Amino acid sequence: MTSAGEGRTDGRRARGIAAESAAADHLAGLGYRIVARNWRCKSGELDLVAQDGETLVFAEVGSRRGSAHYGTAVEAVTPRKCAQVRSTAQVYLHQTRQDRVKVRFDVVAVTFDARDQVAELRHLQGAF
Repeated sequence: MTSAGEGRTDGRRARGIAAESAAADHLAGLGYRIVARNWRCKSGELDLVAQDGETLVFAEVGSRRGSAHYGTAVEAVTPRKCAQVRSTAQVYLHQTRQDRVKVRFDVVAVTFDARDQVAELRHLQGAF
């Protein structure tokens, strides 16, 4: 038997996975090549790394369900999270020996409806 809190956590995790998949599909549909998903190191995690022409894009995926009671999907990507993504991107660039590549930081914000279907997807290029 699981507690109600565990059920909410499982649902949030499933929505996070669904949001990242929707974001990856969106970027691929724009012609981006997905290079890495959920890349991790000691400083954190990069949701999506994609190639957009000659630019390497680090895309942070934010998601929310339903109303904006707890903030919007865009607001899910906080200034603290942006700093962590920038720091982790530096590690990624160093480890993949891409120190001189052009980079961009995007946000893909996914909002789910009450049935956990994607209701809205916003892509903010050069968000931070």
